[in-house]
Amino acid sequence: MSTGTLLAIVVPLVVVIALIVAAVLVIRRRRLQERFGPEYDRTLEQAGGRHAAERELRERQRRHDALDIRPLSGGARDRYAREWTNVQDEFVDRPEDAVHDADRLVTALMRDRGYPTEGFDQQMQDLSVDHGQTLQHYRAAHQVESLSTRHQATTEQLRGAMVHYRTLFDELLSDGSRARPAAS
Repeated sequence: MSTGTLLAIVVPLVVVIALIVAAVLVIRRRRLQERFGPEYDRTLEQAGGRHAAERELRERQRRHDALDIRPLSGGARDRYAREWTNVQDEFVDRPEDAVHDADRLVTALMRDRGYPTEGFDQQMQDLSVDHGQTLQHYRAAHQVESLSTRHQATTEQLRGAMVHYRTLFDELLSDGSRARPAAS
């Protein structure tokens, strides 16, 4: 076989392989962007590059897939809804306490759904896999909750924190459809 014939076969083959690899990378990127929503861009900014960010997001997915995320029973869902109503009612007379109680209630709900709750940063990473669209609400609420611990939050900030907590709370409360079925 002549060199020209060999090149005529190898060059198009290399081009086709390169196009397939590029297509696979684009598809993987789009899936990550869809799954993580705004958290994809935030991770991209913090990781210092697309490759590092996407590797981190894939690692979050692997960790998340190993968790036993489960839906709540109807009774647990009703109990949490009642507890949230009590926390909201508390806001009128004790807004700082209500924000702290909202934070605790969201954390308890996460734990009951199967999310580890060992630290805020890890909570954010674990939640980002299925709740990337609402994660900025949790982040904002947590910032105000930290301010209120030092009695530095305004009533308007506390009200905003309650709204932010409510957004994630509602999603966690009703999100049984994304939970994986129990292993047999």
